[in-house]
Amino acid sequence: MPRGDKSSYTDKQAHKAAHIAESYESRGVSENEAERRAWATVNKEDGGGKKSGSGVGHPVSHASSPKGGKLGGSASAARPKAGRSAAARKAAATRKRNASSKG
Repeated sequence: MPRGDKSSYTDKQAHKAAHIAESYESRGVSENEAERRAWATVNKEDGGGKKSGSGVGHPVSHASSPKGGKLGGSASAARPKAGRSAAARKAAATRKRNASSKG
């Protein structure tokens, strides 16, 4: 469970966090981690909790939203940890090799 009191968030922000958490869980992330990431995303996009009518607001950034369908996904979640680790090592080696050849 994420820390802190969630009463300062609007219903829209809570709904947004629930939807994000549900998406993470469908991709194989644990319930606690999914909820933590969801609230972190809401904080990043909305600038923290704010009730409507609480003064001058700030614009909402949707910087994290377009990434949702592109990062992770069911294919990655379905692979075993060893397979994901091997892919990460291979990618790191490729980046290192390409960086040395360019510079």
